[in-house]
Amino acid sequence: MKTIVATSALIIAAGSSAFAGGLDRSGQGIGALFESGDYAELSFGLVMPNVSGVGLTPAFGAGGETGNVAPSYSQIGLSFKTDLSDTTSLAVIFDQPFGASVNYADPSYVLTGTSAEMTSSSVTLVGRYKINPSFSVHGGLRTLSASGNVAINDPLNGPGVDYAATFDAASGMGYVIGAAFEKPEIAMRVALTYSSAIDLSLPTTLTTPAAGAVPAMDATLPQSVNLDFQSGVAANTLVFGSIRWAEWTSTELNPFGFPANPLLSYDNDTFTYSLGVGRKFSDSFSGSVTLGYEKATGEPGSNLSPTDGYFSIQVGGAYTLENGMKISGGVRYVKVGDTITETVSGDFSGNSAIGVGVKIGYSF
Repeated sequence: MKTIVATSALIIAAGSSAFAGGLDRSGQGIGALFESGDYAELSFGLVMPNVSGVGLTPAFGAGGETGNVAPSYSQIGLSFKTDLSDTTSLAVIFDQPFGASVNYADPSYVLTGTSAEMTSSSVTLVGRYKINPSFSVHGGLRTLSASGNVAINDPLNGPGVDYAATFDAASGMGYVIGAAFEKPEIAMRVALTYSSAIDLSLPTTLTTPAAGAVPAMDATLPQSVNLDFQSGVAANTLVFGSIRWAEWTSTELNPFGFPANPLLSYDNDTFTYSLGVGRKFSDSFSGSVTLGYEKATGEPGSNLSPTDGYFSIQVGGAYTLENGMKISGGVRYVKVGDTITETVSGDFSGNSAIGVGVKIGYSF
């Protein structure tokens, strides 16, 4: 079953949270903590969206096309786990949990020049204690750093960028805590993990209108709960999945000098679901199919995030070498939910994304 479990982890490696609610990207998984023995892994994912729309507001050029406003982006993950004793283990996990990128570059659309980008990185130090063969608890600390920039073209003021700011990197600290139940004889595990909110204060430089350094922008990246589960259901067959809740209603961006704050806010928290099945075809090779879903809210979308929910399907495979190395790969198709944006109305429909990922894991 170990090879099948490795394949299921590709939910992360292939950009699982592309277009998840809010700014979610990695899902903040801690799966490496449950690997056997000493273990290290490296994962890389590339997400290639195609998100475009058509203007609806006559005053702003109805019928104008946006072109693709969602640039491609990559995801990197690193993990190391070691056993300190028969009952205690420790893992260090690097991921890029939150992010966003939008760019209106087509000159035929009224918002040309509007763009926004946010990147983040996180290091989690988490330990696990086995109470008995069936029950364990885990917890630790997470440090997170984020930075970004934004440029806004207000069509009421004519062409050109009216507001632009950069947000330098800032860090904050939070924690994770959880518990797990296992039945190793059937490869069953149910793990519940809570991640605390993390507060940041990002140094801000206002470039349009030119003002230089201004008061920092405070931001809260949300608390969340992950429920991950797997179980053998037949010989060489594993069912697995996850449910993630994130409190995005706690996040609001109010940069200094922006005339229409909040720049970004959320009316709904998000629930993201995945369900898959893995099959071991030989001692060295296994494959999996995974479905992902996030319900659309049906509310007007933001021009900085013109999507609403998604449905996805992913196909993955994993090959285990005799030296303990596991090489996994996956491809994911995401059907992005349609939305009508507010303020400058645009119809964003029929959009999608492709995610590809690879992971190398080594047990020693």
